[in-house]
Amino acid sequence: MIDRYLTPEMKVLWSEASKYRAWLRVELAAMEAQARHGEVPRSAFNVLTERAKADPLDEAFAQKVAEIEAVTRHDIVAFTRALTERYGEEARFIHHGLTSTDVVDTAQNLLLDEALGLIEADVRALREVCRTQAAAHKHTPTVGRTHGIHAEPMTFGLKFLNWMATLDRDLERLAAARGRIRVVMLSGSVGTYAHVSPRIEEEVAAAWGWQAAPVTNQTLARDRHAEVLAALAILGTTLEKIAVEIRHLQRSEVREAMEPFGKGQTGSSSMPHKKNPILTENVTGFARLLRGFLVTGLENVALWHERDISHSSAERVILPDATSAASYATRRLTGVLRDLVVFPERMLRNLNDLGGLVFSQRVLHALIDEKGLSREAAYDLVQRNALRSWETGEGLRDLLKADADNPLSEAELDAAFDLQWYLRHVDDIYARFGL
Repeated sequence: MIDRYLTPEMKVLWSEASKYRAWLRVELAAMEAQARHGEVPRSAFNVLTERAKADPLDEAFAQKVAEIEAVTRHDIVAFTRALTERYGEEARFIHHGLTSTDVVDTAQNLLLDEALGLIEADVRALREVCRTQAAAHKHTPTVGRTHGIHAEPMTFGLKFLNWMATLDRDLERLAAARGRIRVVMLSGSVGTYAHVSPRIEEEVAAAWGWQAAPVTNQTLARDRHAEVLAALAILGTTLEKIAVEIRHLQRSEVREAMEPFGKGQTGSSSMPHKKNPILTENVTGFARLLRGFLVTGLENVALWHERDISHSSAERVILPDATSAASYATRRLTGVLRDLVVFPERMLRNLNDLGGLVFSQRVLHALIDEKGLSREAAYDLVQRNALRSWETGEGLRDLLKADADNPLSEAELDAAFDLQWYLRHVDDIYARFGL
C-alpha cells in the first residue's frame, strides 16, 4: 500500500522488520517447547531469548536478510543465516525440524490477527459514531427514497441505525475470520511431523491460546485466508453503502447532508464554488479494491499437491494491502460521519417538495379502512390524482379535496397527511438498540 493510504499502525505492522520479528517469535516458541522435551539445549534458548529482548530485530536486520537473500534466493535461509550473524552460534538450534512454511504461515497468522484487531477497533469506532448520529437525528424528519424516488417520510436517524446493524454483522464476520486464522502449524515437510513432534505444535498453540492445525500438508489451507479477505470485502461493501448514500445526499439537487469542508480546502482547480464528496468517493474506490483482493484470495486456495508457492507472491501484496485499505477506509468514513454537515430544513423542504405525494399510501388505507372502498377503487382514485399532481405540480391534498369521487372529509384528509403518523414507531425501533 502506498504511504498516502497507510495508517501509522499498519505501516509498522507490515514492515519487513515486523515480519522478521514475527518469524523469530514462531521460531523461539517452537524452540522453547523443544527445549522442554530435551530436543534442543535449554541454554541456547535462554541465550537467544535474552539477546532478542536486548537487541530486537530492526530495519538494519531486514536489510541484512535482503542482502543474503539476493544470493540464496530463499528468504528463510537468508533469515536464519542473518540470525546467526546477529545473535551468535546458539542460533544454529533455531528451525530444528521445521520447514519454511511452518514459520511463514504461522507468523503471517500472528500479523493477520493483529491487523484484524486494529480493524475491529476501527469498525467499533465507526459504529459508535453511527450511534451518536442516530441519537442526534432520532426525530429529524426526512424523505425515504426507493429507486431514487420519493417514497414516504422517515427520520434521518434511521439511516444510521441501519448502518449500525450492518456494522454489528461486520464485527461478527471479522471475529469469525480472526478465529479461523488463529492457528499454529508446525508440522514439518509435507505435514507429516517426521522431524518435529505434534506435541510441539500443540504446546505452542496452547501457550498462545490458539489452535493447532488439525491436519496440513505443507501449507496452511488457504480457505482460511480467503475467509479473512471475504470478511474485509463485505466490510468494504458496508463502507461503500454508507459512502454512496452520503454522496447522493450531497448532490446539489438534494443537499440534505454533506462531507465536512475544511478551512482553506478547495474543491476544483477551475471552479471555485465546488464542494465535492471526495472523501466518500475515496471510500467507494477502496471498496472496489477490497472486492478485488478477495478474488485473488479465492484463486489462492487451490495449490499443487502438498505445496506450491503460487499464492505466496500474491499474499505479499493482498494481505497487507487489504487490511491496510480496510483500516484506512473505515477511519476515513468515521471522520466523515462524525463531522457530517446536516441540513434538516432542506430535508423538510424536500419532503414537501412533491406536494404531499409521499402521503399517498396513508390516503389509500383511509379510503379502504374508513370508507369501505375496494382496494382497486381506492388505488385508482389516489393514483389518478397523484399522477395529475406529478404532471401539474398541484398538491395531492387539494386535488383529492376537489375530486367528487373522494369520500374523505377535511379532518380525515388532515389525518392522512399528518407527518407524525409516519414516525410513530421510531421509538420502538430505537429501543432495539438501547436508544
